[in-house]
Formats: sequence, C-alpha cells, structure tokens
Amino acid sequence: MEIKFTSREIDLMAVLWEMEAATVAEVQERLGDDLAYTTVLTILRTLEEKGYAGHTQEGKAYRYHPLVGRECAGASAVRRLVQKMFQGSPELLLTHLVSDRGLSKEELESLRSLVDERLSSKE
Repeated sequence: MEIKFTSREIDLMAVLWEMEAATVAEVQERLGDDLAYTTVLTILRTLEEKGYAGHTQEGKAYRYHPLVGRECAGASAVRRLVQKMFQGSPELLLTHLVSDRGLSKEELESLRSLVDERLSSKE
C-alpha cells in the first residue's frame, strides 16, 4: 500500500502518532503554529477520507486516531523517495546518506552495523 501525505498532513499525523488520539483542538494546540481550527478539521477529515485516520465520538467532539502506523507510512515514503529521487536505487540513497558531511562517526558506525546485520541475516 502506497501512503501519500502532503506536508501538512504529515504534521497532523505526527501529532496523532505521538498522542495516539486527539481532538481537533488538541491537534491544533500541539502544532504550535497559527493554523485555524477549521483548517485542522479539514485536514483531519481529508486524512479520514483517505483512510489514514479515523474518529470516535466523545461527547460533542470527535477524537481522531491514526489508522496507519508511523513505520508503515515511513517505509512507503522511503520507497517513493528512492523511486523519485534516486532512480529506484537504494544504493544511491545510502551513498547520499554516507556522503553527507553532517553524519558523526557514531552515526556512520551505526549505519555500518545495520548493513552488517542485514548481510549476516542473508547468509
């Protein structure tokens, strides 16, 4: 399943993943910017229409919750990124990550360990 979010949808989903469930007002408060209540509501309804979020009624308010996991959404986003930006090559993505001068020695060693573990499990 390919999961596609707009930038704003990701912002709202991040709140839902963190809180597990939230009202429109709670999401709006957590976003920390001046997004209008009605805009947050519209985005949550769009996420619901796409099948990425659901809601339960709690008094007069709806409490929204994620229907897709962060890991599943992340995996879909990385697959799309690899296809669109790195010509379908995970190797090019990894080369880009490793070539980034901002990675610390510890981060590079962690990447190496992950690759080594994956190689070991293939044998």
